[in-house]
Amino acid sequence: MRWRRGAEAAKAALGSRVTIEWAENVAEGETAELVIEQMAASGCSIIFTTSFGHMEATNAVAAKFPEVKFEHATGYKRDHPNVSTFNARFYEGRAVQGTLAGRMTRTNRIGYIASFPIPEVLAGINAYYLAAKRVNPNVELVVVWANTWFDPAVEAKAAEDLIAAGVDVIAQHTDSTAPLEVAAAAGGAVVGFGQASDMANFAPSPRISSIINNWGPYYFRRINALLDGTYEQADSWDGIASGVVLIGAISNEVPPLVKAEAEGVRDAIAAGTFNPFTGPISKQDGTPWLAAGETAKDSDILSMDFYVQGIKGALPK
Repeated sequence: MRWRRGAEAAKAALGSRVTIEWAENVAEGETAELVIEQMAASGCSIIFTTSFGHMEATNAVAAKFPEVKFEHATGYKRDHPNVSTFNARFYEGRAVQGTLAGRMTRTNRIGYIASFPIPEVLAGINAYYLAAKRVNPNVELVVVWANTWFDPAVEAKAAEDLIAAGVDVIAQHTDSTAPLEVAAAAGGAVVGFGQASDMANFAPSPRISSIINNWGPYYFRRINALLDGTYEQADSWDGIASGVVLIGAISNEVPPLVKAEAEGVRDAIAAGTFNPFTGPISKQDGTPWLAAGETAKDSDILSMDFYVQGIKGALPK
């Protein structure tokens, strides 16, 4: 739904200049390729494919329709001149969440429900942990791998496992409300965050804030460029500063000083005065990664394949 809201916002801004054709809950693989090809054949001028798993299908169809523009979310393959990619710096939002988690935990155990071990997800885990550790040196992170982007039953079980392990603050890189529902059932002992959308119906507790994927500005920019003839192939990676990553309102469950601290992290990231990956940082095995004061390059974050030092457990193969 967050993708649709972004497209509807772009449509509202552009008015009668555009019409939109929708396809939702499109499975990966052959199904995605068929749906994308049908859209291209029907006369769509630009097609946004909004799952990492649509990457191969997007590029396959782009080869057949060179006059159509394709925009693939969260991927990295641009095999043809008519394929662009876009993503968001979600790790910036994780740094804000980690600041809240480090301050709000009473057990000093915070949790993370992860989807798949790709750089986007690993960057989020690491940024969350580093931010929590910055404000609470005693904090421990427990990661549960759900191996899905959306499966309420699996996500609920992951949240239950985290709570059983003593976790009292849960972040997620999966998209259902199931973890917040499990947190709510804990009777005030556990808090968490909205993911991708605000999930404000769980506020003020257990949802104490959220990361909101605000794709409307990007859609508008790309569609408008196509309409005015300035469209070019691109690889876009926007974050808090551009408004693509929004931090949902921090609830009154959070003490005012902690709220101000988290908002300060958000504002410093937006201003470019703070990078969540600022050294000294070592990898999990103790190998130095960033020296004191050194910040990670975009290429380092986009290829991240490790936990930082202090996170326990092995990455799934």
